[in-house]
Amino acid sequence: MNAYARSQMAYTQSKSATRTPQSIEYELFANITSALVRYRETAKENYAEFVTALHDNRRLWLTLASDVLEDGNMLPVMLRGQIVYLAEFTRLHTSHVLNGTESVDPLIEINRSIMKGLFSQRGVK
Repeated sequence: MNAYARSQMAYTQSKSATRTPQSIEYELFANITSALVRYRETAKENYAEFVTALHDNRRLWLTLASDVLEDGNMLPVMLRGQIVYLAEFTRLHTSHVLNGTESVDPLIEINRSIMKGLFSQRGVK
């Protein structure tokens, strides 16, 4: 391994060690939202990928809701309630998207709003 490869590896390890919980959440939202956008227009041709993206999004929101309902969660009560509400909305709306009666756009917009909030916390690296 040459010096360049070692420096790249050291930088990568250092970068991952300094990630914040907000930056990890941002990355999860970014990846899932990107998949929702990518398959939104081609859902019929890429149905399995679209369903996977929807499932991943619903699972992310379920995880967030479960986390904020834990006794030790330090977020303000009002914010915790809003997250639970958005998780429930996501669960129900995803069912409508899968039935073909609603657009995926509201789910994408919610995720983008959350990403803006996470980015504004400056915890994203």
